[in-house]
Amino acid sequence: QVQLVESGGGSVQSGGSLRLSCAASESTNHGYCMGWFRQVPGKEREGVAAIDIDGTTFYANSVKGRFTISEDNAKKMVYLQMNSLKPEDTAMYYCAAAYSGGSYYTRFPPETDFGYWGQGTQVTVAS
Repeated sequence: QVQLVESGGGSVQSGGSLRLSCAASESTNHGYCMGWFRQVPGKEREGVAAIDIDGTTFYANSVKGRFTISEDNAKKMVYLQMNSLKPEDTAMYYCAAAYSGGSYYTRFPPETDFGYWGQGTQVTVAS
């Protein structure tokens, strides 16, 4: 059972940057694809970024070129560097893990594949 804890959220002005961190309770580099999702009240949760076990990354079109997902397996950490933030990036951000069993994704993993979730960290971008 993987436990995930997010940190790094906060309030920032439009155009600013934040780095979200996700601490995993155990190593996720053996079969886990890690992802970041976000949700605004009243809207569906959407996938933002994901990193597969071979390092392949996937991004939502809305964040490509602005957000970067990375991981440090030795520290059991996953990061989301968010630059050029916009008010529409305001949301609760969740870290999630999907056990892929050694197979590789060829597109952004479906949300239903992610069986482990953190509690979320709030990001607010002021205009």
